[in-house]
Amino acid sequence: MASIHDQIEACKRQIVELRSAIDQQRTDPENPDQPLSEAASNKSVPKVTVSLKQRRILKGHFGKIYAAHWATDSRHLVSASQDGKLIIWNGFTTNKVHAIPLRSSWVMTCAYSPSGNMVACGGLDNLCSVYKIPQGAKGESQQKTYAELAQHEGYLSCCRFIRDNEIITSSGDSTCILWDVETKTPTQVFNDHTGDVMSVAIHDATHVFVSGSCDATARLWDHRSGKNACLKTFQGHESDINSVTFFPDGNAVGTGSDDSSCRLFDIRAYAQVNKYSNDKILCGITSVAFSKTGKMLFAGYDDYNCYVWDTQSGQLVDQLIGHDNRVSCLGVSDDGKALVTGSWDTLIKIWA
Repeated sequence: MASIHDQIEACKRQIVELRSAIDQQRTDPENPDQPLSEAASNKSVPKVTVSLKQRRILKGHFGKIYAAHWATDSRHLVSASQDGKLIIWNGFTTNKVHAIPLRSSWVMTCAYSPSGNMVACGGLDNLCSVYKIPQGAKGESQQKTYAELAQHEGYLSCCRFIRDNEIITSSGDSTCILWDVETKTPTQVFNDHTGDVMSVAIHDATHVFVSGSCDATARLWDHRSGKNACLKTFQGHESDINSVTFFPDGNAVGTGSDDSSCRLFDIRAYAQVNKYSNDKILCGITSVAFSKTGKMLFAGYDDYNCYVWDTQSGQLVDQLIGHDNRVSCLGVSDDGKALVTGSWDTLIKIWA
């Protein structure tokens, strides 16, 4: 009977062999990087039909819109613009609920807290500024910043609340930071990326978040673990990843890149399962979001359009035309009934 030491050594050899086989499978040029679309074609999956129409136009910003984010009530949203204002909108009535003047107009991101009581923003000032939304009074509010979170050594590219007292930020200094908002101190620093981190997305049910970076990788992290090392690294893009988003069930990640493609990575298979690109679309992608069902992937492009892809087949199924400049941000409401797009043309549009 083999000793425990021999069994351990045999297991180690088996692990090395399995890792080698996995790496070979992932880098095999004959191994398709679109198994999902091939499976969909073999099963004759019906084509997705899109019936989105422009329903609302939110006018009020006087500069390029860089970011927008839905509240969890699927009615309100916050937007950030180069005019130095954060505006909170009622998406149903198109009314401005609040306007918060910012100390720095070079804002790149904004976020709504899950409770709807706070908003946050950040940009070239390297800070994440958190504001409490005033209750009752409407209009422009000269309120003080609730918290200024300062530790990043580069611009703030994205921020997302986990809950009111916890927020994750990403930065041009190649790191992501988990903050305690009340104490204004960093809880964890995630620093495995080798390039500017451009986007983060959080999946509440699994307590993980994903980040996309200019090092052309997307990385998966567990913000509860207390460990800063990433869980998984997804490779495949040939240029900067500008946006990341979770598939609704949390088992896959969608990415958008300057290489003119969106990609779908399955977390359990640890592999790319689909690619969304078209020979006629040669510009970069600024933002991505899945529909509530996951059947559609929305992507904002530098060519002023928002394209809709069939998640399974990988085919382009619709083109939302309406903006006169770069589509800089987009997002699907929590109830899945509306899509918001923001553009450098200073307009925010809601599609449903």
